[in-house]
Amino acid sequence: MVTWILLIVGGLNWGLTVLGWGLQNWLPAGLMSLVYILVGLSALFEIFNHKKTCKECNPSMKTAGQM
Repeated sequence: MVTWILLIVGGLNWGLTVLGWGLQNWLPAGLMSLVYILVGLSALFEIFNHKKTCKECNPSMKTAGQM
């Protein structure tokens, strides 16, 4: 759940940056670097663990009625 939230924050930040309202305008550089690191690690975590937790990507997680 934490990785999902961080990925949403990262995506919104990219979208807001295009409009000139990104987080980097309000947060100190050191804290912003931490946010970027956490979002990057969250993306890597999702890349390597998504199939284990996604019902659409992992057929073994689907219930018998949905197959």
